[in-house]
Amino acid sequence: MGLSRVGETFARITPAEVCRKTRRELCDPDLTMVSINHVAHKILTYIPYILVLIDMRYEGVKCGKDGSVDNHMEMGKKLLAAGQLADALSHFHAVVDGDPKNYMAYYRRATVYLAMGKSKSALPDLSRVIELKPDFTSARLQRGNLLLKQGRLDEAESDFKKVLKSNPNDKEEREAQSQLTKADEIQRLVAQAHSSFNSKDYMTAAAQLDTVIETCIWDVTSREMRAECFIQMGEMGKAISDLKASSKLKSDNTQAFYKLSTIYYNLGDHEMSLNEVRECLKLDPDHKQCYSHYKQVKKLSKQIQSAEELLKEQRYEDAVSKYESVMKTEPNVLHFSLLAKERICHALVQGQQASRAISVCSEVLQSDPQNVNVLKDRAEGYVQDEQYEEAIKDYETAGQHSENDHQIKEGLEKAQRLLKQSRKRDYYKILGVKRTAQKKEIIRAYRKLAQQWHPDNFQDPEEKKKAEKKFIDIAQAKEVLTDPEMRTKFDHGEDPMDPESQQGRHHHHHFHGGFQGFQGFNPFGSGPFNFKFNFN
Repeated sequence: MGLSRVGETFARITPAEVCRKTRRELCDPDLTMVSINHVAHKILTYIPYILVLIDMRYEGVKCGKDGSVDNHMEMGKKLLAAGQLADALSHFHAVVDGDPKNYMAYYRRATVYLAMGKSKSALPDLSRVIELKPDFTSARLQRGNLLLKQGRLDEAESDFKKVLKSNPNDKEEREAQSQLTKADEIQRLVAQAHSSFNSKDYMTAAAQLDTVIETCIWDVTSREMRAECFIQMGEMGKAISDLKASSKLKSDNTQAFYKLSTIYYNLGDHEMSLNEVRECLKLDPDHKQCYSHYKQVKKLSKQIQSAEELLKEQRYEDAVSKYESVMKTEPNVLHFSLLAKERICHALVQGQQASRAISVCSEVLQSDPQNVNVLKDRAEGYVQDEQYEEAIKDYETAGQHSENDHQIKEGLEKAQRLLKQSRKRDYYKILGVKRTAQKKEIIRAYRKLAQQWHPDNFQDPEEKKKAEKKFIDIAQAKEVLTDPEMRTKFDHGEDPMDPESQQGRHHHHHFHGGFQGFQGFNPFGSGPFNFKFNFN
């Protein structure tokens, strides 16, 4: 058996087993009667045996340790070459743990980190390599490149200069000189960007920082300054992009999350604002700005969610009231005011309150004339208010901004049919009721007009003839508007009493033979005319 096997065998021997081998008396505290001389004799007898165990165990561990480190190093190199980065990393971890002064282990592990895109983890390993072996130019050159990308220009320049002084090979010398020149140029651009920013020349500062960030891609300071330039220029999308990058590059960047939250809030996106401010509070629950902002966003978000639930439940007046509360909670952010009015407009249309809806929708369209949803809602409001030409205009405008919207196409066709219909015969106008009128209201209006225009009330032949025609129109209007199927057809632009509109289809409700077609019961009880009507 080799020493390593012997060492491993004895390494597995526990203190209890040693106790058994040295006889039970040595370990049992209850055997107090054992004489001191007897105990001393036993200890002296086993000292040589114990010393051998210790020596063999030490040699076995040492031998196993060295072999294990070398094996891990070789396996790590092979796995790295094969592109199995995670497995390679675990082996290099083992080498570093087994031999903390093995500079090549740190260098190999840094190489894996870089291949995995984990530059933050690679940098401490490269620094450890340089600490253990200051003349390792490859490690210093790599560290300089990482520092340059992070925008740590002075430290990067220091590394490049030391590489040039350390008798590098030609390739290393060329790279170090090139990077040193680039670092000098970046230093100059950073100074210019700060000057432009302080002069409030944000466009110039942003352009200068663009060049800086092309090289210093992980430079948090430059990205945050450029984000502020974009904010001042009103380019919020670009600002968000830079701040999101900054929040990832700097692990505890609460200020980036706070700024992101405020930007989203001012853009009217309460959900994204809430997400970002929560990230800030995860890092620092006591952050005053984030906590104060969180309470405001949370309150507003709850109100909006509640209003949307009311819309789903078709509680339109309650939804209107809730969105009015939203405007009171945040009166200073235009996007939230427009959002609230947009949804109020929608709720009023759904609630058949056309006049109010048109007014609110028009307010939104003054600020946002291409808002397709509001254009569609106002168009529907115009239809409800029988302003068909205005409805057609809104649907056509909406269609220019949303070509494949079936709702716009259907709404436009409906408005066009209703406009054509209104130029012929409008049963609602005949009875003097709104399109939203209930059946009871329609019958009540019919009875009043039927009494007013009953032909028996007129003696002059011309007036009686006019009354007969009017009376038939009133009866037909009542017939159509109290029949759900016929009324639905009429509301969609089809006249159930018009043979042309019916396209040749027979309908049992049609009146035939003009005024003479009314035969039967006369509800008014006088005159030679007999009429039959159903008042139910």
